[in-house]
Amino acid sequence: MARKLAKKVAIPLTWQDDPLGQNFESADIKTSDGAHVTLVRYSPGSEAPGSEALVSGAPHPVEAAVAPAPVAVLYVHGFSDYFFHPHVAEAFAKAGYAFYAVDLRGYGRSMDAHVANGGDPNMVDEIALHALDLDAAAKTLRELGHQEIVVLAHSMGGLVSAMWAANRPNQLKALILNAPWFDLNENWLLRGPSTAAIGALSKVAPKAVVGGLKPHYGKALHSSTGGQWDYNTTWKPHSGFPVQAAWLSSIRRAQARLNAGLNIKVPVLVLSSTRSGSAKVWHPRLTSTDSVLNVEHIAKGAAQLGRDVTFVQIADGAHDLALSATAQARDDYLAATIGWLQQHVPA
Repeated sequence: MARKLAKKVAIPLTWQDDPLGQNFESADIKTSDGAHVTLVRYSPGSEAPGSEALVSGAPHPVEAAVAPAPVAVLYVHGFSDYFFHPHVAEAFAKAGYAFYAVDLRGYGRSMDAHVANGGDPNMVDEIALHALDLDAAAKTLRELGHQEIVVLAHSMGGLVSAMWAANRPNQLKALILNAPWFDLNENWLLRGPSTAAIGALSKVAPKAVVGGLKPHYGKALHSSTGGQWDYNTTWKPHSGFPVQAAWLSSIRRAQARLNAGLNIKVPVLVLSSTRSGSAKVWHPRLTSTDSVLNVEHIAKGAAQLGRDVTFVQIADGAHDLALSATAQARDDYLAATIGWLQQHVPA
C-alpha cells in the first residue's frame, strides 16, 4: 500500500514589539541549518501588510489590505553591532522602500539563542555561515510579498554581504556597503605572517582568543560616555567581544578572496569617510573620521567587487556613516545612498 504523505504544516511568522519602540517589530526566523536570527521591520503608522505571512512559503489565506512595497531594503550590521538606527529606517521608508534589518546569528537580538546553543557572542567558526542567515531573511522578505531586495550592509556585514552577493547572484537587486571591512587595519606583520599563524592556530584551537577591539570608538558613540547615540551595550559593548582564531581566520580568507576579485553582477555602491583616524588611542575626531578601518583599503577593495561599482566618500564621516558626529555628514550619507538607489532600483 502506498504511504500517505504527511501534510506540511506552515509555521506563522510571529511579530513582537521591538526594543526600538514605536513602529518597530521583530520576529525570530530559523535558518536552513537550524540557527536563529532576528528580522526587524519598520512599519510606521499601522500594522504592516503581510504580518501573518507564512515562513514556509505557503500562500496566506487572507489578502493583505495594502500591497507590500515592491522593493525591500535589508540592513546588515557589523561586528560587535546590531540594528539600532531608527533614522536610517525612516529615511528609506520616506523614499518609498520597505525597511528591514537582520541581527545575524550570535549578534544583538539573536545572541541569547546562539549562546544557549553553545556559541559565543558574535563568534562562528566560519563567517560563510552568515550566508544562511541572509538566505533566511531574503526568503522571508519574498514571502512577505516584496519583489526585489536591496542589501545595505556595514563593516563586517559589508564583507559578508559582498561574498553573499557574489555567491547568490539572483538573490538581490543591488548592494550598498557602508564602510565595508575589506582588509585588516593593521601593519604588514599582522596582515601577513600573523594571518598565516592565526590560520594554523585555528585548526588546533579554534576558540583561542587572538584579539579584540579598543573601546575608544564605542565610547565616542554612546550617550553614557559623551556620544550622541543610545544603544544596548550588552549587545554592543565598547570593547566588543573576544575575537577567536577560527572566526578571524575565516574573515581573512574572505578578504583575500574579495581582494582577488568577486565579479558581483548587480550594481554596487560603496561609501566611506574621506579620512581614517587612529583606532588605538582616544582623539577628538573619532566620530568624524573612520577610526576603525583604513579608507584606502575600502577604496582598493571596492575596485575588486564587479563592473558596476560606485565609490562615494563622505566628508567628516564616522566609521558607521549613519552615526557621524554632524547632521551634515549623516544627511550627506543618506542623500548619496538613497539618491543612488532611486536611480538603480526605483521604489
